[in-house]
Amino acid sequence: MNFPSELKYTKDHEWVRVEGNEAYIGITDFAQRELGDIVYLDINTVGEEVEQEKEFGTVEAVKTVSDLFMPVTSTVIEVNAELNDNPELVNSDPYGKGWMVKVSLSDAAQVDALLSADEYKALVGA
Repeated sequence: MNFPSELKYTKDHEWVRVEGNEAYIGITDFAQRELGDIVYLDINTVGEEVEQEKEFGTVEAVKTVSDLFMPVTSTVIEVNAELNDNPELVNSDPYGKGWMVKVSLSDAAQVDALLSADEYKALVGA
């Protein structure tokens, strides 16, 4: 499994890549392996501020549907449109082309409280 050190992680298996006052969010390599083949994403929170740990959408795999939780309070400014036609990008490239939403951070300090790659690795027993 892959655990990029430049990312921050949540106990709910989302990752965050901060770029200035914005961030990209997706699910971890561990999460996509657990879910199996991703077939559909339902994210309709564009333009909305979503509080930390609140649901911002769902991801559907062949076997199950799972909620997506916002790692830090932020406003969703973009959904990765490429996933509409290619949801399997989440499985093949979860930290690159498989990102799910781009957000504007409301409280960048919340990022500091997220897990490091080593802490997340320990959490999932890798």
